[in-house]
Amino acid sequence: MRAEAKNEAPSRIVVIGASAGGIPALLALAAMLPPDFPAPIVVVQHIGAYPSRLAELLAGRGPNPAVTARDAAVIRAGTIYVAPPDHHVLVGAGTLQLTRGAKENHSRPAIDPLFRTAALAYGRNAIGVILTGMLDDGAAGLRAIKDCGGITVVQDPEEALEPAMPLSAMARTQVDHVSRINRMAGLLSALASQPVETDMAGRPWKLQREQAASMGDNPIENLKAIGHPSVFSCPDCGGVMFELDDEAPARFRCHTGHAFSMLSLTSRQEEVTGDALWVALRAMQEKEMGLRRMAELFPEGRERHQELIAEAKALAEAAATLRKLTTADAY
Repeated sequence: MRAEAKNEAPSRIVVIGASAGGIPALLALAAMLPPDFPAPIVVVQHIGAYPSRLAELLAGRGPNPAVTARDAAVIRAGTIYVAPPDHHVLVGAGTLQLTRGAKENHSRPAIDPLFRTAALAYGRNAIGVILTGMLDDGAAGLRAIKDCGGITVVQDPEEALEPAMPLSAMARTQVDHVSRINRMAGLLSALASQPVETDMAGRPWKLQREQAASMGDNPIENLKAIGHPSVFSCPDCGGVMFELDDEAPARFRCHTGHAFSMLSLTSRQEEVTGDALWVALRAMQEKEMGLRRMAELFPEGRERHQELIAEAKALAEAAATLRKLTTADAY
């Protein structure tokens, strides 16, 4: 009798993370999966807070049902669960949890929280898959699966529309399998059909501490145990960022729950800097206009009129310089 017929939690799980270029890759993969896939599949596709029909599209493309993940849902083999917009999806022992917790790598849903919880809940029976995408969300999560004894898979970077995520995962972890999409369905089916591992690997204490911090459980205490205060402030909330110890490349967390790799932190800082420059440009231009309006209150020959016009001209020159910086390619 199949596990889901007895309403029991499946013993293996497949978790998949994708970003830019991920939808066509996921649709192609779903179409090639065999019917009655032997494990549940949980998918995070970076979609932010925008409406998504991904579950509907996956259900229409392949033989296995696909649904948008619901909080407290009991997961069943042969079903694809898709993270809903603006929610992280976390995995427990046979169940899902949805949360609008702090963004990780400036994403919600993010891949790392899903993979981290799958590693802790399923250990050797977790299968993590990284598909196409920019930056490096999922690299730390795939490492967590590896550290807990699970199986790691990445899409062949040569095939990926955006190879950065597969390459980042491969740089961080000695992955078990590198596969093109047209072979991945068979690979995942074979891996998910393997006998269940009953000898569970230990859960690294640092990973447990990080997950506790991410859920708001004594965050300062847990972050102090696994990291140290850094020179960076969180670009999302302004809080103190802790640099996690013994991480290469570096990773950071703030006490409110935001998390960044060095790559995603740099990218987010660039966005914040660009936003700040636009605000500064607006303020300078508005002040220039205000000074010129004030100058109109005085006759042109008066000293005060000349002072205000001179200050307005200086601001205009400074604003022109700032505009060049603001519109440079870096921003």
